[in-house]
Amino acid sequence: MASETSQPHVYDIDNPAVAQVFAEFSPFERVGLLGLRQLIFDVAARDADIGQIEETLKWGQPAYLPSKTKSGTTLRLGLPKTGGFAILVHCQTTVISDFRALFGDDFAYDGNRAVVFSKGDVVQTDKLVLLVSAALRYHLK
Repeated sequence: MASETSQPHVYDIDNPAVAQVFAEFSPFERVGLLGLRQLIFDVAARDADIGQIEETLKWGQPAYLPSKTKSGTTLRLGLPKTGGFAILVHCQTTVISDFRALFGDDFAYDGNRAVVFSKGDVVQTDKLVLLVSAALRYHLK
């Protein structure tokens, strides 16, 4: 008897403007950013304090915020000037500096605003869960 394997829930992009932005990314960028998007929704789904995530555009980038609970700061997904792709937070929060204190050289950073990924980087989702959770729970400190 074969056992069933559970597939992760895939979150549809309901906002046409957001879908259009994802469609315009190169295949490499799109795959990486969709993986980060999935992580954001997965973290939120496991934490009732975060609640439902609103997906919109801010500064032309896909942006994610707990809309009802107001528990966190916005996460954005975008392309840094240096190439690759990134997960970004508001630079006046301590999210990136706190994350850097935990994981230092395990990641590349753009100041206090982003964790940046280049071709060939392994996206360490087991560690990034902490960054996503910290951002989406930022105002619950």
